[in-house]
Amino acid sequence: QVQLVESGGGLVQAGDSLRLSCVFSGRTFSNYAMGWFRQAPGKEREFVAAISRFGSRTYYADSVKGRFTISRDNAKNTVDLQMNSLKPEDTAVYYCAADNALVVQTAPGLYDYWGQGTQVTVSS
Repeated sequence: QVQLVESGGGLVQAGDSLRLSCVFSGRTFSNYAMGWFRQAPGKEREFVAAISRFGSRTYYADSVKGRFTISRDNAKNTVDLQMNSLKPEDTAVYYCAADNALVVQTAPGLYDYWGQGTQVTVSS
């Protein structure tokens, strides 16, 4: 069974940076595309970024493009999300997810495994 554990969330001010990390265990990491999603109070869970199995392709939501960077290390079984120039509207619980499909997905319902989430709060 795949397990995902996120870390790195916290309370920061607008304009600051945070780096989220997700550790994958239980299966072969390179068999999974990885994604980051977020959910703000009262809102649907939304796509943030995704990366293909070997990191050759990355995808971003328009709202984070140019500010966030997703990366993975298949030797360490980790996927990170570097978040720069944070805005109050980035405040949410951030989730790491794994998908066994060959094509990188952006719909949360298509991901197979989820972490427990880490809170990111950006004050103005």
